[in-house]
Amino acid sequence: MLRGRSGMQGSCRSLRIRCHAQAATTLQRTTSNRAVPINPPYGIVITGSTKGVGRALAEEFLRQGDTVIISSRSDERVTAAVSELSKEFGTERVKGLSCNVSQASEVRNLADYARDQLGKVDIWINNAGTNAYKYGPLMESTDEDLMEIVQTNVLGIMLCCKEAVRVMREQSTGGHIFNMDGAGADGGATPRFAAYGATKRCLSQLAKSLQAELGQAQVKNVGIHNLSPGMVTTELLMSGADSPVSKFFINCLADTPEEVASFLVPRVRRIPQDNINPLTGTVNPSYVQYLTKQKAFSQIITRVLTGKRKDKFVKEG
Repeated sequence: MLRGRSGMQGSCRSLRIRCHAQAATTLQRTTSNRAVPINPPYGIVITGSTKGVGRALAEEFLRQGDTVIISSRSDERVTAAVSELSKEFGTERVKGLSCNVSQASEVRNLADYARDQLGKVDIWINNAGTNAYKYGPLMESTDEDLMEIVQTNVLGIMLCCKEAVRVMREQSTGGHIFNMDGAGADGGATPRFAAYGATKRCLSQLAKSLQAELGQAQVKNVGIHNLSPGMVTTELLMSGADSPVSKFFINCLADTPEEVASFLVPRVRRIPQDNINPLTGTVNPSYVQYLTKQKAFSQIITRVLTGKRKDKFVKEG
């Protein structure tokens, strides 16, 4: 009996030791991935960054001293953009790789390339998007155009988020993912580009789902955020400047890629330093908007009353 009681006591001690060890391991996992401030300069990936808003964002980040990975579907455009930007900012801070975001293998290659070139990926901006450069009723859209829009704007974002999270989870500092929304993100109607608007509407739901999944996995140091550039005078927008109504709103509400980037970049750069919940050690999700509803309403009223911004970008007739 004494021998049995001794053996039982030994087993209990072993069990307590194992429980304490498991608890310590769990605590270490929980605390080791707590979000910590990430200080600049940053390592940044921007998809769709050879022109338009993406290119303007890249230039502004580079001016702030960050290192940027340029990317788009066209190898020729990536090479040209890297060459041009390197002349101003140096070859060490400008890298590039072509990537079709709707292709899983290419997105995976981009993530691995960015990690190898940057050392760590602090910020990943999913900017690549399209409306197939066509405006018209959904029922008149070609199957090919609809597939391109959905594969780029939805599947592409999902694949990029997946790979960015994979890389950032391996980093002690984690990282921050920003998804670029657009017209339709608030649920409002987008006639003549319904497919585009529908793809942008899904981004807020995707962000919430990813945040929940990361929370369930106890990944506290990876943040999912949304960016809203408003109306920007890119090829995407200007290809629809073919009616009095569209011309009115473009002149009234749109701004250049450079103006938008100069607003967004400083705010994006502050998030890795500041947006941390000190109690939970998690990243607070952010939504950075250039053109808020209040700002849009004010500009419309000013235009109606004073005529300000008439013919700013396109002749209204």
